[in-house]
Amino acid sequence: MEFSKFNLHPTVAAGVVAAGYSTPTPIQEQAIPPVLKGRDVMGLAQTGTGKTAAFVLPILNRLMSGERRQVRALVIAPTRELAEQIHESIGSLGHQTRLKSVTVYGGVGVSPQIEKLRRGAEIVVACPGRLLDHIGQGTIDLSKLEVLVLDEADHMFDMGFLPDIKKILKHIPQKRQTLLFSATMPKEIRHLANDVLKDPVTLDVGSTLPAVTVSHALYPVAQHLKTPLLLNLLHHTDTESVLIFTRTKHRAKRLGEQLVKAGYKTASLQGNLSQQRRQAAMTGFRDGTYQILVATDIAARGIDVTQISHVVNYDIPNTTDAYIHRIGRTGRAARSGDAYTLVTGEDTDMVRSIERVLGGPIERRTIEGFDYKATAAHKDTEFARPPRQAVPARKPGAAKNAGRRWGTNPKPKTSSSVKTSGTRW
Repeated sequence: MEFSKFNLHPTVAAGVVAAGYSTPTPIQEQAIPPVLKGRDVMGLAQTGTGKTAAFVLPILNRLMSGERRQVRALVIAPTRELAEQIHESIGSLGHQTRLKSVTVYGGVGVSPQIEKLRRGAEIVVACPGRLLDHIGQGTIDLSKLEVLVLDEADHMFDMGFLPDIKKILKHIPQKRQTLLFSATMPKEIRHLANDVLKDPVTLDVGSTLPAVTVSHALYPVAQHLKTPLLLNLLHHTDTESVLIFTRTKHRAKRLGEQLVKAGYKTASLQGNLSQQRRQAAMTGFRDGTYQILVATDIAARGIDVTQISHVVNYDIPNTTDAYIHRIGRTGRAARSGDAYTLVTGEDTDMVRSIERVLGGPIERRTIEGFDYKATAAHKDTEFARPPRQAVPARKPGAAKNAGRRWGTNPKPKTSSSVKTSGTRW
């Protein structure tokens, strides 16, 4: 089947040709026809299967007729990186349509977003938190919305965005086309689908199965020897680009620093970084500036980097779904890839769960010449945070008196002393 069979608008079809698309992927072949007909769709497919184009192309086709400079399509994504990727796909596929897309997410200034929305756009790609801010401030008009897309719905649930999604739904027209895409279908997302979709077409394109082009291996090792083993593994492995997953932001940062010291071109990607630095890390990894990207699960979904040759789970994930998403970053676009997981004795139960999903045992490997019996020279503090210095308790009025003693006013409390709950994506 060729894309020409979809009978897309000539300017949209031109974007398909310019992007180098020829034969639709399974999710595109199955999803595009019902979306073009205006049907609600629930699509189950892994990242890397072409699902972005599966909803972008029909949306562009629809928006070629009707009013311009009004928000008629809204795509909600869980992370800034995925929002940018979708925005770029819209720009690429819709280059000749003159349709405008605007991204809306936190971590960057709100004023430029307000200005772009004021100038008018047909498509908004947003993360839930910042979108709610715009709704609350009245800086976005969703009254003319025709199409709603919820991309990576299960990831939005994992990140706690389900309440935000329900709030957003109250501010958009009930009469609309809704498309929901997810790699897995936990009961919470199924309930959401039942609430927001009307008589949907359900498509399941290998939703819970790992890519067949990925080979898996386990490397049993003591916790304190993980980094030496990883360095040894990298040294003896022919790699193109490597994505390494850690469990925490702090560990991603520290491991990235250690790999840089070992001479590897490495960047880290984790939630504490500014949007500019996160974007620089992703761009550098895509263009080969960095050979290795050390990341938390924020990078596990929706990041389109096709040349990844190896995924390494420095820390085994907490769920089998997370494992499937992580290793799905390699073996993409019919290319082969390798997934290596460093495991300790505490990971036995999770290994068994992953093997059940894969349908068989995973090969255990050792590295010849590596000293697996080496003991930690001292307490294993490789990834421990520096201890906080104890602050002596002040006597009542001490701060006030100190200010008087130096002839100054006491320093007022700032918001930095208030513990926050985290970043809104």
